[in-house]
Amino acid sequence: MSLLQCIGLVKQYPSKRAVDDVSFHVEPGEIVGLLGPNGAGKSTSFSMAVGLVTPTQGRVIFNGVDVTRWPLYKRAQHGMGYLPQKDSVFGKLSVEQNLYAVLEFQPKSYRDRMARADELLDMFGLTDKRKQTAGTLSGGERRRCEIARCLASDPKLILLDEPFTGIDPVTIHSIQDMIADLRNRGISILFTDHRETETLTLTDRNYIVFAGHILANGDAETVLRDEKARMHYFGDRFDIDSILRARDAFQRLHSPERFDLPPDQAAA
Repeated sequence: MSLLQCIGLVKQYPSKRAVDDVSFHVEPGEIVGLLGPNGAGKSTSFSMAVGLVTPTQGRVIFNGVDVTRWPLYKRAQHGMGYLPQKDSVFGKLSVEQNLYAVLEFQPKSYRDRMARADELLDMFGLTDKRKQTAGTLSGGERRRCEIARCLASDPKLILLDEPFTGIDPVTIHSIQDMIADLRNRGISILFTDHRETETLTLTDRNYIVFAGHILANGDAETVLRDEKARMHYFGDRFDIDSILRARDAFQRLHSPERFDLPPDQAAA
């Protein structure tokens, strides 16, 4: 059973139907990208999946439950995490206090909450920053803090809104690595972004939204070679082969099976 199913989503505004019968799904342990030009309905579709926008028609099913009318906080309690595009750290709190703010609402003992905070700080390389005010972190450190805080609620699925926007290439690579690591830990990912190459390098499957409809869907090669997707979205300047080589190299590097190999073979 799909972890997330968005079925026949429609969003009608007074002067425009922004989304018209859009359906997509995310399987357990899968990274899925939602791509499309500005004004195509991609962001609205994503917002309906998250719970920021209520569909005019259609359903959102998460973990077997109809959550179409659920507010964001209730979806979070059910295991759906969300990271907005804009900076969302609690800037006046320390890094560890950002985590405690979420952990306090978890059904864990005090000792377990503290242990989980230590684990997350270590996982995201923030242990030496734990007492630092979050508002003074660099852009990449803030993003790591946000992801760590999101994981404090033990989500089954995380929805990321344009995680690569406004950050440098080194930080982009770091975030790609973190997203792949989340997938390898069994957490599903749905994200939207305008950086097609970085997205297609990372994803297992993709949906291309155009004019309020799903134009194409499939893995990177399928959507890149789709005639309609190239005509309306990618254009003819994409070096498909280089993107696919980069994707294959990234997937080999982050394959879950790789971490079961002896160290000398895993490094090959």
